[in-house]
Amino acid sequence: MMAGPGVEDAGGGLARHIPVLLRDVLAALNPKQGDVVVDGTFGAGGYTRALLERGASVIAIDRDPNAIRDGQALVAASQGRLRLVEGRFSELDLHAGAPVDGVVLDIGVSSMQLDEAERGFSFRHDGPLDMRMAQAGATAADVVNSFKAGDLARIFGFLGEERHAGRIARMIEKRRTARPFGRTRDLAEAIEATIGRHPKDKIHPATRTFQALRIFVNNELGELAEALHAAERALKPGGRLAVVTFHSLEDRIVKRFLADRSGRGSGSRHLPEVRPLEPTFEQLGKPVAAGESETETNPRARSARLRAAVRTAAPARPADMSIFALPDLPAVTAGR
Repeated sequence: MMAGPGVEDAGGGLARHIPVLLRDVLAALNPKQGDVVVDGTFGAGGYTRALLERGASVIAIDRDPNAIRDGQALVAASQGRLRLVEGRFSELDLHAGAPVDGVVLDIGVSSMQLDEAERGFSFRHDGPLDMRMAQAGATAADVVNSFKAGDLARIFGFLGEERHAGRIARMIEKRRTARPFGRTRDLAEAIEATIGRHPKDKIHPATRTFQALRIFVNNELGELAEALHAAERALKPGGRLAVVTFHSLEDRIVKRFLADRSGRGSGSRHLPEVRPLEPTFEQLGKPVAAGESETETNPRARSARLRAAVRTAAPARPADMSIFALPDLPAVTAGR
């Protein structure tokens, strides 16, 4: 799951996988015996295990083949109450097949992916510059070795909130002509040499750039926006949605969606409303952050935020991506 820009786990370190805000997520979902819940981000199965223990049946989704492989033991132990699906959570309504009682999403990269050097998510251990969650399509190396400096700067600036985005992008464009980037540590060291590192810096200078590349390669913001629409279509009236985010960009998307769907937003700026639309969600309280005791035992929780809502009986609205104000970034294509 995604660590925020102020947490070393985003690019250079690893916290052992522990489900973040688990108690709060379970309270928001309120799973009961016989409920069907979609875990859209299975990962190591932390939320899924807890839901199974509460008596719910779970449809768990992950686009990482490794997560599907490693989850088979849990499937075997679930007595038929767990269906594990390799796919994207942006299509969770299609994977569910029928209305469900709950949806939980824990957004971003998993600690297992960060710890596997060959996946190229982290520069803590040298590995290929890959970063693909689904292990298919364009890699981070494809992006840094082929995109124009202006496009790279926009990616680093918006998705990584990197204030030195322009300098890093120009360095990459210049350096790759002599020697393309293919390894994580090579890119990290080149970034550090370009922008320097102050002794008081809490994170490595390459952390924000790596975060931006990972979000871009996996279209994480677009997937999240589409997943929220899919959850709206999948949930029964009274069904519950719980979303844990680790970055302000993710949280902003969830906040805008729930504001729009609960009647607190202004709707699409492109489609003026003729009459007020009936709310499709009712928000559950205020956003929840991890307490001090949890952040001490699980550093990943420091930037986590939970937002939850209950589905109303109103029909699902047509998907409207304009409410999220996502940036206009270049498309990801292998071998560009």
